[in-house]
Amino acid sequence: MKETTRQRLLEIARCSVTAAVNGAPLPKVEESDPELTGKQGCFVTLKNGEHLRGCLGNFVSRIPLCRLVNEMARASATEDPRFFSSPITPQELPQLAIEISVLSTLERIANPLDLELGVHGIYIRRGGAAGCFLPQVATETGWSKEEFLRSCCSHKAGLAPDAWKQPDTEVYVFTADIINEKE
Repeated sequence: MKETTRQRLLEIARCSVTAAVNGAPLPKVEESDPELTGKQGCFVTLKNGEHLRGCLGNFVSRIPLCRLVNEMARASATEDPRFFSSPITPQELPQLAIEISVLSTLERIANPLDLELGVHGIYIRRGGAAGCFLPQVATETGWSKEEFLRSCCSHKAGLAPDAWKQPDTEVYVFTADIINEKE
């Protein structure tokens, strides 16, 4: 992805987060660059220092990437249920760092231990339960493959920690092009 595209996605996300936190309408986004108009999934992560303040996204998109980033930035700022009791304030905006993860398509793997830590994110699904971790979670936590899989099962999907070992549990991997304001 071109640097200009990466910077434009960050601008879109920053404007959306600022508008959402200030109660303003979501900015309209219209782009012509094919890198911005492709239909890819993404997650938008918001942090204040090392503290997570919001992270939401979609694996697939029926709308252009630029519009999905716009919507997921707003949602991360105002709709992540983990932060309903302590929402982002306008005074906090200057301290927020934005990270966008533009996702590859999901690929189901037969052996979950074939995943590459720091390269692959995981999406685990069994019945109506599902959870995911972005690739950078493994790097940030220092988890082993087993810890990565167990934590996703138990903390994200609400499954038993070793559910990833069961044949009726679907494990998918994906990669992410990570764009952040620290670059």
